[in-house]
Amino acid sequence: MDLRAVLVDDEQLARDELGFLLGQVGGVEIIGQAGNGVEALTTIDKLQPDVVFLDVQMPGLTGFEVARRMLDTQALPQIIFVTAFDQHAIEAFEVNAVDYLLKPVDPARLEMAVDRARRRISIDRKLDLGEAAPGFVQAQIEKIVQLVAERQHRRDRLAIKVGERFMLVQAEEIVYASLADDGIVVVTLKHSGTSNYRTLDELQERLDPGVFWRVHRSHLVNINKIKEIVPWFSRNYILRMKDEKSTEIPVSRTQTRRLREYLKL
Repeated sequence: MDLRAVLVDDEQLARDELGFLLGQVGGVEIIGQAGNGVEALTTIDKLQPDVVFLDVQMPGLTGFEVARRMLDTQALPQIIFVTAFDQHAIEAFEVNAVDYLLKPVDPARLEMAVDRARRRISIDRKLDLGEAAPGFVQAQIEKIVQLVAERQHRRDRLAIKVGERFMLVQAEEIVYASLADDGIVVVTLKHSGTSNYRTLDELQERLDPGVFWRVHRSHLVNINKIKEIVPWFSRNYILRMKDEKSTEIPVSRTQTRRLREYLKL
């Protein structure tokens, strides 16, 4: 049976593109669309879809506000966020029914999300969970909202000292940060400088934990800026980064397992 879906995005082009991708995935019937949060609530309440593909940044109500208001409905659909909002790689959502996809949407990743939603719906129906399912979804939504709220205290831009001047760099441009004799060295694709943060812990608190990993007590890396993963002795690894020097950073034993699980090594 096809999943009955509603697409919510304030850009018609984005809805059209997602609809095309879902057509390629198959097994999904698009029964409705909405261009803003208020329209989304009305459409969802009227059509009672199995799954909602929900943008985050929209005029009026955000996707998270829409999700919160849906908690009052009797039959909660599965929620899959599809958004260009930041560049999260939040592992917590990888094993949950509530998924989070980034634009431009990868077709294979979209198919995984649809399969996850289908499995969750099947389990809910077989077990007749009743109030348990809304409770589960509410917990996931609260988790998402909390993580996004925490990000408001993090910085998207950081100042690093390069020579005698300070440069503002986007957090996503950072390749890695390392503990050195003269403080915290921050390396981007084009520059290398020092940070005013006294410890890696302080710097890490200002960055997205789903993107920046403390792979070693002396190194914090952007997982999106890893060029190669080189096997080392005792089943450990060295990360070869995407900076100009292709810097090699060791992965500690405690973080090796996390790396294997995340990258399916």
